[in-house]
Amino acid sequence: MSEFVQLWVYLSSAPLFGLTSTLVVYVLVQWAYERLDHAPWANPVLWSVLALGSVLVATRTPYQTYFAGAQFVHVLLGPAVVALGWPLWQRRGELRSRGMALVLAATLGGAAAAGSAVLLAWAFDLPADVIRSLAPKSTTAPVAMGIAERLGGIPALAAVFAVLTGMVGALSGKYLFDLLGVRDWAVRGFALGTASHGIGAARALQVHADAGAYAGIALGLQVLIASLLLPLAARALAWLG
Repeated sequence: MSEFVQLWVYLSSAPLFGLTSTLVVYVLVQWAYERLDHAPWANPVLWSVLALGSVLVATRTPYQTYFAGAQFVHVLLGPAVVALGWPLWQRRGELRSRGMALVLAATLGGAAAAGSAVLLAWAFDLPADVIRSLAPKSTTAPVAMGIAERLGGIPALAAVFAVLTGMVGALSGKYLFDLLGVRDWAVRGFALGTASHGIGAARALQVHADAGAYAGIALGLQVLIASLLLPLAARALAWLG
């Protein structure tokens, strides 16, 4: 038993531990996701996070130790986001003709996402820095952290809110769209990308190519619009207050 413990201590402290564990867990949950016919509740990101988090807690492995190896996967996040541009390029004519409508929809959708979060947080009398961290929840996590910092919020908390928002959208989107009778894949994808950024866009891309393309453009528009308008809105509210 002591030899196993010593072996585990050695493996968990090696940089390859984070990389290997991430890849092994994701391959397993992706296999299960496909076997379950892409059921929303079986989202591989959700179960990968839960499985890896449980392993780290059970083994008392510091996150910094895990991330020393997992950062090699993290680096691929940038190219993965850029790859979302390919479906957009394939539909560039269609998107160009709808350009103004998409920008307007993204602006209104982003305002609804941020405004509803802020109003609910204010109604529950949450601290001001928490409210500021909630405002950019529908942008992707790195952008949400930057916006929250400019607003006077807590970047780490903003990242948590962003990830939770993405997961909720990816898990509940299908059921909400079915309940509301929304059948158009472009509309479903754009709404999912607007409300739940990269995680929602990944889910949309797995379901339908049109949904993935419009989720990608919604994600990009949301990042730009939120980065420009949220700080301005915060300054305007502070001035009015």
